[in-house]
Amino acid sequence: MTDDRSVRDGGTLTVALNSDPDKLDPTLAQTLVGRTVFAGMCEKLYDIDEDGTVVPQLAASLPDTSADGRTVTFRVRPGAKFSDGTALDAEAVVTSLLRHRDLPGSARGTELAPVRKAEATGPLTVRLTLDHAYVPLTGVLADRAGMVMSPTALKKYGKNFTNHPSCVGPFRFVERVGGDRIVLKKDPNYYDADRVHLDGVVYKPIPDGNVRLANLRSGDLQVGDQMAPVDVRSALTEPKLQLFNSPSLGYQGIGLNVGNVKGLGEQPGKIDTPIARDVRVREAFELAIDRELLNKVVFQGMYEPACGPISPQSAIAPGIRPQDCPRRDVDRAKELLEEAGVRTPVKIELKTSTTPEQGRVGQVLQAMVKEAGFELSLRPTEYATMLAETDAGDYDVFTSGWSGRLDPDGNVSNFLKTAGAMNAYGLGDPEIDKLIAEGRSVADPARRTEIYDRLTRRVQDAHALIYLYRQKNYVVAGKDVAGLHVYGDGLIRVKNAGYTR
Repeated sequence: MTDDRSVRDGGTLTVALNSDPDKLDPTLAQTLVGRTVFAGMCEKLYDIDEDGTVVPQLAASLPDTSADGRTVTFRVRPGAKFSDGTALDAEAVVTSLLRHRDLPGSARGTELAPVRKAEATGPLTVRLTLDHAYVPLTGVLADRAGMVMSPTALKKYGKNFTNHPSCVGPFRFVERVGGDRIVLKKDPNYYDADRVHLDGVVYKPIPDGNVRLANLRSGDLQVGDQMAPVDVRSALTEPKLQLFNSPSLGYQGIGLNVGNVKGLGEQPGKIDTPIARDVRVREAFELAIDRELLNKVVFQGMYEPACGPISPQSAIAPGIRPQDCPRRDVDRAKELLEEAGVRTPVKIELKTSTTPEQGRVGQVLQAMVKEAGFELSLRPTEYATMLAETDAGDYDVFTSGWSGRLDPDGNVSNFLKTAGAMNAYGLGDPEIDKLIAEGRSVADPARRTEIYDRLTRRVQDAHALIYLYRQKNYVVAGKDVAGLHVYGDGLIRVKNAGYTR
């Protein structure tokens, strides 16, 4: 959704986020709120437009791919500079791509693993040599793996780049005060600076939606990101506020620790808990959940129940057989626990973020699964801390979500591939790995649809990542704010934003 009313130059926009972003390093970052901040300061080789079409951003055109799909060439936008004044060129792009692929702990490693070689074949020309045809590549480069960082800043700061990020973007990083604010200012080096109207943008983490809404009403905030349905309904009655919304490409659910004993990127191990030992216990846990009721009670029916990784907005979604989510069946859940030979109640701890909305999700799940023989305790945890703990395998179950990508591989491979860069569940299944590899290398849409249909059902049978619902992207802003763009990826694009004349 876009708002293209004309705006005046000047002013600072304050955007409220529902949590504090993790590292401001595109190689290491994992959160949607972090991507929202990156949207203001770190452009990518490609982006998506309002229709979900991939378009060039720091690349000058869409890539050229060889007949066998293993050589990809693209040109880099001429005349662009990083916020520290370093010129953008092919060598800078190669430096970032290889860092994304190879840096220990990189969250981009799985996405770029098929890239065998990246080289600058001219001042503005990049050639990638792939191990095999890799259909999702352009979509991958339209996200954090396509963000290009100043090689000067990378050399100077190394892993401390997160505290001194320098990219190409409409705004440059100024400061971060943990838990309070991230401050950006208009970047005079930006190649399209004449179309940037604001003097700066401030991002403030405010987990409580009621507090975000109160600050929007008072004018202390101008934009509220990821607003909860209950707050959206209230905002609709406010004459000074406006609503932006778009369907989500992602999903929300719960992740179960079935084999994460050594952290991300490591091979699965054995965990001596009922949910890790026996898939029947995990199936029973899922059968105790009523997705429709969860949506009604927590989200006022404004989200969509879901039980698979692929959004209806995905290009291949129409070809996938309808994903009939399992209906709640408490009797069958009890039978499965009896068949598994576990003592009831089965004690499990659920980690959630500290937002009131996620607290309600936890409480509803707690009540539902109790009837089937589970004793679910809740541990609200600050979001960045929860990510660190779940990445390390320090959990039983946690609320797991993803903002989503257009290509289905972007919703699958990082999380479900054995030792994937974001596989916090410790899931290891050779059949899933095989289907992921096939989905990446097959270009024919009908065959890809069949592959992801099979993959979805295989993942459902593992019950390691239980998909529960799909959000809508709700953004509330003051009516005197224009030029915002909110697309299916959930990001607030502030490049053209400003205050009305």
